[in-house]
Amino acid sequence: MTFPDPDALLAEQLLRLTRRVHRIQKRHLEQRGLGITPAQSRLLRTLGHYGSPPRMADLAERLEVVPRAVTTLVDGLEASGKVRRVPDPANRRVIRIELTDDGRTTLGKLRGVRLSAADEILAPLTEDQRRVLGGLLDTLVDGDGERAC
Repeated sequence: MTFPDPDALLAEQLLRLTRRVHRIQKRHLEQRGLGITPAQSRLLRTLGHYGSPPRMADLAERLEVVPRAVTTLVDGLEASGKVRRVPDPANRRVIRIELTDDGRTTLGKLRGVRLSAADEILAPLTEDQRRVLGGLLDTLVDGDGERAC
């Protein structure tokens, strides 16, 4: 009798959870009628953390994606009026991305979307289980105990 590799099982569970979280977030975004994708919502949230409009390269680095992916996201958000490209005042060749008023309004609504999605995802857990999960996720996100590959 063979036993499954526990790490392989955990890896599969994490992948399944990631897909479920994505589906739930997407559904909640659609139900609120915000007209954005989960990836676009992530870009908006990231933009909201900057004190001044960042360059596309800054966004790509912060989001840990290739610059082309940011261009596609910005194109969609610009078409819907949530962001705009503006020239850098110090160097006209550099383009920066800033939130519009509609983008700031959408960013405010995203908090409610994320909370309702989190409530649905975490509903089966008790408060104690949520605390334990939060601690475990902090450890995984922060990379404590990271091993060399």
